[in-house]
Amino acid sequence: MSTTRVKARYVIAFDGKEHRLLKEGEVIYRNDTIVFVGQNYEGPVDAEIDGGNAILGPGFIDLNALSDLDTTVLAFDNQPDWAKGRVWPEDYLASGPFEMYSPEEQTFKMKYAFVQLIRNGITTALPITSMFYREWAETYDEFARSADSAAQVGIRAYLGPCYMTGVTIIRQDGSFDTFFDEERGLKGLETARDYIRAHDGAHGGLIRGMLAPDRIENCTPELLRRSAAVRDELGVPMRLHCCQSPDEFEAIVERYDKTPLEWLDSLGFLSPHTLLPHGVYITGHSRVSRAGDDIGTLVRSGAALIHCPLVLSRYGGTMESFAKLKRAGIPIGLGTDTFPPDMVENMRLGISLCRVAEHDPAAASAADFYNAATIVAADALGRPDLGRLAPGAKADMTLFDLGAFELGQVIDPIQTMMLSGTGRDFKTVIINGRVVMQDRQLPGIDLEAYRDRAQRQFEALIEKYPLRTFKHPPVSEIFQPSFRHL
Repeated sequence: MSTTRVKARYVIAFDGKEHRLLKEGEVIYRNDTIVFVGQNYEGPVDAEIDGGNAILGPGFIDLNALSDLDTTVLAFDNQPDWAKGRVWPEDYLASGPFEMYSPEEQTFKMKYAFVQLIRNGITTALPITSMFYREWAETYDEFARSADSAAQVGIRAYLGPCYMTGVTIIRQDGSFDTFFDEERGLKGLETARDYIRAHDGAHGGLIRGMLAPDRIENCTPELLRRSAAVRDELGVPMRLHCCQSPDEFEAIVERYDKTPLEWLDSLGFLSPHTLLPHGVYITGHSRVSRAGDDIGTLVRSGAALIHCPLVLSRYGGTMESFAKLKRAGIPIGLGTDTFPPDMVENMRLGISLCRVAEHDPAAASAADFYNAATIVAADALGRPDLGRLAPGAKADMTLFDLGAFELGQVIDPIQTMMLSGTGRDFKTVIINGRVVMQDRQLPGIDLEAYRDRAQRQFEALIEKYPLRTFKHPPVSEIFQPSFRHL
């Protein structure tokens, strides 16, 4: 029974209802569980970590955690998506899509991503990866390896292979359609159920299971009904990308004469165990003309939204608004979903986007978004032992360094974090009582070697883009440089 004291100038302590700021405080944990939060602990300790001028806070919970060598960054200045390899052309589907990464590369990219998440103060992750370079969906074996990778680096992870019954395609004449293979998707659900049964609770509880059907427009009603039944059977969270684009919204309305949320509700899919990234295009949004009560549907269901401000803003969108939906009583957690997986950057941008949407500088606060990344996210997972520093909670905590010259003056530590900090200011991360990062280094991880391998793997994937890009142009035409080469 090892007991450790962690202290810092500021501690974000949980009083049973909300976070409180404690100056010159300390957290005592024994093995994997916090036993004391306060000052002047009088019991014996076996080890001490002095954070100094830092914020000692709960680890962030990333409900839509980038777990990939992110290819959405290629779309930053390269649009539209359908012309840049992010919609399969009909002839690529006919020729037989294939895995563009080897099993070893699949394992590496997930482990690399876990390292990136930890270095950004994220202690619990629900991975999200691209399906565009896959043969169809994710596999049991790769996620078995991912569970081992998560345990090796020490991150707490909710895992389950993604599955779907359809994929969006672009036909030779430039029109869009969805190719469905329901049997394949239902087998994917069975694979996910088998995986969860085998791995939920693995590695001392560090690994938990989740269901991850792909985008709503790529799922059939039967897949979603059966997924809801498996969710209820296993008691695990289920995540479905939903309400993330006007095209998706219109596609569901055209098929079923219901909004995406109305359709999910009619299938029994929505529940307090349902997580929905990105929850943007719902009735009441300025780009949605259809009338309805999507907000009321969400409130009644208890489902949580996952707000990913950075990736949304890159595509010209945002919630309308975080504050409005929060006031209505909808739980909203946060996700990174793109590179960099910097939760601080997402919180800062989320605050600004909310204030712009509301035309009100008081619409959202640093506390609102810090809560979303900790308490709200933990509660959405049904985990009152995460997202807070309190006796009985898991020993998942971070030290955010306030000593950097670039941070400027500290008025309030959390506001300073949001105003001028980044994920690079986390210096120590503890997960389940294990110090997984100290002084920005992870034991056994050669960061330079990881960086170089990731770059080579990323470049090799880019070279394959013409195979799955409409009309198959060369890479030089798919991705244009910011400035022409001399």
